[in-house]
Amino acid sequence: MRVYIPDPLRSYTQEHSDVEAEGATLAEVLADLDRRYPGICFRMIDEQDGIRRHMRIFVNDEQVATLDVPLAKSDEVLIFLALSGG
Repeated sequence: MRVYIPDPLRSYTQEHSDVEAEGATLAEVLADLDRRYPGICFRMIDEQDGIRRHMRIFVNDEQVATLDVPLAKSDEVLIFLALSGG
């Protein structure tokens, strides 16, 4: 399935804005991404296997909050970094 990568993480994907990954759940897709692009998951997933607070992940334009979301091969995963500041 197609995974869209935000600009700050593209150094892991050789500057590609979208990449392919496989898996039946979001956790499996992210694990596959980490196998293909070592270190990328550390930037998205915390030590408790949750999505980091500054990350937003969408599956087919719907924001997800957990990694156990089932996925189909035709799904699209979009990864965003939340902006903060003041």
